[in-house]
Amino acid sequence: MWPLLLPQAAWAQAVDVPEEPADADVPTPASGASAPRERSRTPRPPAAPRFEIDLQAPDEVREFLLRHIELQRFRLLRNLDANELARLLAAAPANLRELLATLGYFSPLVDVIGPPALTEAADTAASVNGATGNQPLGTVTIRIAPGPITRVATVNVSFVGDIATAPEAAEQRETIQRQVRVMQGLPFSQSDWDRTKDAALRALIARRYPAGRIQNSLADIDADNRQANLYIELDSGRAMRMGEVVVEGAERYDKTTVERLVRLSGVVPGSDYDLARLQTAQQRLIESGYYDSAFVFVEPSMDGASLPVKVQLRESLRQKLVLGVGGSTDSGARLSIEHTHHSVPGINWRAVSVLKVERVDQLASTDWSSPPNNDGWRWIAGGRLLQEQDDFNITTSQRLRAGQSQVGIEYDRSFYLQYDRASVFNEATQTLRTAEANSSITANYAWTRRRFDDPISPNSGYGLAVELGVGYTLGTTRLPFTRTQARWLGYWPLGDRSPPPEPKVGEARVVNPSSNRTNLGRLALRLEGGAVLAKRSAAIPDTQLFLTGGDATVRGYGLRDIGVRQADGSVLPGRYKGVVSLEWQRPIFNANGRSPVESVLFIDGGAVANRAGDLKPLWGVGTGVRYNSPVGPLQLDLGYGLETKRLRLHLNVGFTF
Repeated sequence: MWPLLLPQAAWAQAVDVPEEPADADVPTPASGASAPRERSRTPRPPAAPRFEIDLQAPDEVREFLLRHIELQRFRLLRNLDANELARLLAAAPANLRELLATLGYFSPLVDVIGPPALTEAADTAASVNGATGNQPLGTVTIRIAPGPITRVATVNVSFVGDIATAPEAAEQRETIQRQVRVMQGLPFSQSDWDRTKDAALRALIARRYPAGRIQNSLADIDADNRQANLYIELDSGRAMRMGEVVVEGAERYDKTTVERLVRLSGVVPGSDYDLARLQTAQQRLIESGYYDSAFVFVEPSMDGASLPVKVQLRESLRQKLVLGVGGSTDSGARLSIEHTHHSVPGINWRAVSVLKVERVDQLASTDWSSPPNNDGWRWIAGGRLLQEQDDFNITTSQRLRAGQSQVGIEYDRSFYLQYDRASVFNEATQTLRTAEANSSITANYAWTRRRFDDPISPNSGYGLAVELGVGYTLGTTRLPFTRTQARWLGYWPLGDRSPPPEPKVGEARVVNPSSNRTNLGRLALRLEGGAVLAKRSAAIPDTQLFLTGGDATVRGYGLRDIGVRQADGSVLPGRYKGVVSLEWQRPIFNANGRSPVESVLFIDGGAVANRAGDLKPLWGVGTGVRYNSPVGPLQLDLGYGLETKRLRLHLNVGFTF
């Protein structure tokens, strides 16, 4: 058994051909003499290889060796002579054994055979072409038998410093040990060994110990038994805590808002150092909309146990105007104008105003919100004018809202007062549906929880949203009513987790893939329900009732196609709603393995009625594809409405809940 400390392999980088030195026979003019006129020179043609390499080795190592062998660096040197090549050939076996050792082959057979009659051929070329000659020197033959591969028998981690004895660090110790143990049983390679050490160090410095380091590491190779025993010693140093928050770059907007958002992310002076919380604070600052970029990090400190937290910001412009052009299969073409004022003079609230024109809907809205307080709550106020067209019915509505909201990492909450007013005009009969517009005022509470593994393209987890409201109608007859609505979306991976792709020879394998994608894909189940409880005579605004159908609800039907069917064929909203959707999303594989495209099979059902007993779902079935882009899934579905017996194309971009 012999110990081996494998260094970082400089020869594992891509090999560059050395640049040929410039000609050295250009005379330099004497001092005071005029320089001769520079003559144009024809570029020299690319150098032909001075020798060829015939590498006879198994496919699993051949490409790697050809890419990194030292001999490759000298093939194109114009002035390479036979003596220099002979010296290179003498050093080649040791170089090849080092390369094979990085792949886990510690007892290879290496045979390097130079070109026949190398010296005589070189001397002949020199007599004809000058001192060096430019005739090829021949072919170097290399025969490799790598032998059996060495596998990792054990991986041992030891700790020194505070982490070795601190009870609160027990979970962190176990996490590190669990991460490195996955290497046991795998073929040894230098890249895997380096990756394992890096992973252990990252887990050490992620919490409590930002000054941690690898004190010692050893790969003990038993070539006879083809086993590798690996050892890592981690020195944590002492535990560190978060210090005071120092903000840089806060000019347009109050830096108190920055300090609050950082604190709400868990970065509190005196708390344990936690890299994940710093990253959460950074993301929260960017999502606030006030900043184009934000960096949250700690200042290194070896003197004390407290680390100052520095926040560097690049602020967004105070005002922003966005012009948009888009469309969807539900609403057709869309033109929009959005204006944002991040700090309205006098109150420092943010105001977002939108004007949107679509084929069937027209919207004008404005939403105002204050900076968050110490608990993350902010005041909200807003108004909306909306016109919607469904068949012959044109619904014109107004809404005013005021209250408070809290947007958290996992939970969103809000409570508010809301005024609604709506009237419906029937184009076929040229009459209003009611003698006067229906209106109401309600007190509402909304709660949302998201537990998805990925906020952009989830593969597992769930989301739940609940809304509760109580209010009065404001018409001639004022009657109380309650309104409730709930949404639930869950994902379940099917089958075992997809194995990571096989790495190229010399590259580190992925043993702890961050994605839990599976070959069988996943199931997505969506449930929605809503109810308005009131006397039948209560004149409730249509915008407080329910319609469904469309891209994000029941595919195979148009936007708001499912409701209470009238005698003239039109659809009106109802007091009860139920929606269910089951979808199988399965990956598509190509020659390179798993692709970002998925196939989809789905069945959707939805029902709307004025009485719970009258709910009769209309079903849609279909298929589609998903492209998992960096900004979220691009969805293209073809749905068939079993009631209408019609095909309908549905297009949607991104994931929201």
